[in-house]
Amino acid sequence: TPAFLRRPAARDGRCRGTSPSGSVPGWREGLWPGLGVNTSCGITSSLSFTPPGFKRWLSSSAPAPRVCVVGSGPAGFYTAQHVLKHHGGARVDIYEKLPVPFGLVRFGVAPDHPEVKNVINAFTQTARSERCAYYGNVTVGRDVTVAELQQAYHAVVLSYGAEDNRVLGIPGENLSGVYSARAFVGWYNGLPENRDLKPDLSCETALILGHGNVALDIARILLSPLHLLRKTDITDSSLAALACSKVKRVWLVGRRGPLQVAFTIKELREMINLPGARPVLNPADFTGLENTIKDAPRPRKRLTELLIKTALEKPGEKMMEAQAAAAQAAAPREWGLKFQRSPQEVLPTADGRRARGIRMALTRLEGLGDSAKAVPTGDTEELECGLVLSSIGYRSLPLDPAVPFDTQRGVIPNSSGRVEGVPGLYCSGWVKRGPTGVIITTMNDSFDTAQSVLEDLQLGVLDVSTSREGFGAVESILHSRGVRPVSFSDWEKIDAAEVARGKAAGKPREKIVDPQEMLRLIGH
Repeated sequence: TPAFLRRPAARDGRCRGTSPSGSVPGWREGLWPGLGVNTSCGITSSLSFTPPGFKRWLSSSAPAPRVCVVGSGPAGFYTAQHVLKHHGGARVDIYEKLPVPFGLVRFGVAPDHPEVKNVINAFTQTARSERCAYYGNVTVGRDVTVAELQQAYHAVVLSYGAEDNRVLGIPGENLSGVYSARAFVGWYNGLPENRDLKPDLSCETALILGHGNVALDIARILLSPLHLLRKTDITDSSLAALACSKVKRVWLVGRRGPLQVAFTIKELREMINLPGARPVLNPADFTGLENTIKDAPRPRKRLTELLIKTALEKPGEKMMEAQAAAAQAAAPREWGLKFQRSPQEVLPTADGRRARGIRMALTRLEGLGDSAKAVPTGDTEELECGLVLSSIGYRSLPLDPAVPFDTQRGVIPNSSGRVEGVPGLYCSGWVKRGPTGVIITTMNDSFDTAQSVLEDLQLGVLDVSTSREGFGAVESILHSRGVRPVSFSDWEKIDAAEVARGKAAGKPREKIVDPQEMLRLIGH
């Protein structure tokens, strides 16, 4: 599962990184010290103290601030949740371009990681709030502009994530058999835009560029026994394709070394313990690392120790040779990590149409730890493979010409979520800070932006003396353009249909992958 969706447990019963007084406007500036208010990971807390000025917010005579959130993934829902919880009069509308909500929780989390999807329960509670509304099937920037939303709402928050991927920028990248990790994950998770991907799985060797959790997710899905995948919400069509797959070897390749891998120990352990697949790690890559990691942070140390143990473990140490041979035969599939290799070119078949391998530059590291840089040595090597998956990161795109966008960094320029130079416009999540971090990072980031909205309401930066129509104004715009939004209760009908179809097949759900079918189901 992508690292940002993995939620580390808080040891002291509170979310690490949240301010103890995080529920009160002004906590960043220390205006309300010593309140001891805690957000309880943002799910159920309520204010135990009312600072000066809150009474005005909560009184019925004050005009209700109308807030619009664009995007219904974790960033959008956490932003909405925080505003609703800490302003008793605010109304929040969430817009989503797909008919269905939840973003990467639905379309990014690996099918065999159902526990990570439990945040959907909290998001559903938020969406069912009488002061919150969900409008799916609305593409902001096309069906309605950001300027039109700003006319209809007191505050607009852009939380639309990263809908593109970084490119390799090497020859052969567009050959048949080369796919982005984003498209491949979207394919097996039922993202409508990737439903027709039809990846060619007829080769024996696949190569994944990248050493993050998404890379391990893909390797695990490619090598998992079918009986395990059949119990998940993986799409029917991708399960059928994987059933015919000839892939039995997966290499994960990175530019740097074992001390710079970005995946986490949970995903690594799952990969090592995957039934029917054995790890192939070169002991030479790990010799001498025990001393290097003595003073490393605990997560890095534990991760490296597990890599070393896996690389240096001899089968004969644990079992008789005959047993080792039997176990080897029972593991017809294998995976391995290759380090200090940077892709130079995807090599074509004789007819110039398909990928047959990849040429890589060997690298050496300059510097230490996370800041180490990979520098080409001048040597190259070729690796045969018929499937290349590029897992080198996601990328946000500009949404609307009216919104400033830093194309170099792939983010909206902002300060604590306030979009630079555009009062009343905010951003949260990956489009605010870049596609990094675990789910708690996105949660805190979204709370931080919501806090900026609350402070600007409190300090009068946002003028709520004039009421705004909110969805009332947007509805007439959408109607004039022939767009029919999907409500949250509409989504719940789609959800029920998916769960019913899944039950018939012994799965948690069978995702509907065609938006037109979703719309027909709800009578649109």
